Amino acid sequence: MSESIHARHNGPRIKHRADEAGPYETITVDKLTPIIGAEIGGVDLARPSNRQMDEIHRALAENLVIFFRDQDMTQDQHLEFGRKFGPLHLHPAAPHEAGHPELMIIRADKDSPRANGEGWHSDVSCDEEPPLGSILYIKQCPPRGGDTLFANMYAAYDALSERMKAYLEGLTAIHDGEDNYRGTYANFGVKDKPVYPRAVHPVIRTHPVTGKKALFVNKGFTRRILDIPADESAAMLAYLYEHAANPLFQCRFRWQANSVAFWDNRCAQHRAMWDYWPHTRYGNRVTVKGDRPA
Repeated sequence: MSESIHARHNGPRIKHRADEAGPYETITVDKLTPIIGAEIGGVDLARPSNRQMDEIHRALAENLVIFFRDQDMTQDQHLEFGRKFGPLHLHPAAPHEAGHPELMIIRADKDSPRANGEGWHSDVSCDEEPPLGSILYIKQCPPRGGDTLFANMYAAYDALSERMKAYLEGLTAIHDGEDNYRGTYANFGVKDKPVYPRAVHPVIRTHPVTGKKALFVNKGFTRRILDIPADESAAMLAYLYEHAANPLFQCRFRWQANSVAFWDNRCAQHRAMWDYWPHTRYGNRVTVKGDRPA
């Protein structure tokens, strides 16, 4: 695949794909930005064909996050769509729908002390085997607001200087769920667990499907880079968090009722905007199991 490089005088160089692998045959793909995100049309996620599933896999690999409008799925159909990508992940802390432990509740309203995913993060990166991806189906939207931002961590890695890439190569970092999860879901009646997941992952991970390198630290879960002094780790993480949040790497999705977003946690971060209080936003998330970052 050929690439062209777009250079900015005072910013990172962003790689753009000059072409794709060919036209899609059973779905439509409308890119949100040249860097990340695409809206997919022509498919009913409750009943996708085998060929459509092949093309959805491809669209996810090419765009990192894909969006679907006007979907009508039951809880079981939502779960079944997720299982087409692999076994499902159980969230270590969040509430779930009755009888469906794999079906996470995403809800914020006038009584909520917080909303899910308000800061930049990759879902449950504190697990030993963080999720492959997440499939969020929003059923109730506020009249305005509630957008989600997504950022391309391939682009964040590519835009680093060669010296910085060399410095980060081989380093690992601690990802810890304790601060994120303890007490967070008390308003749902969820009791805290004795311990929450904690894992060590490479700062730069190689995607198991595309073979591309991506920055794999996030403000939500990463606590410390190992094998360097603590003050150096803090300074480096502060720089990497700011770098990863550059708008050049991002797209922004405006939700409507019955929309679905499917993002690849291995190469993308996201941030949910809670700018709609006291209105309600509600849906469910199905998360697909991943593997140990390498």
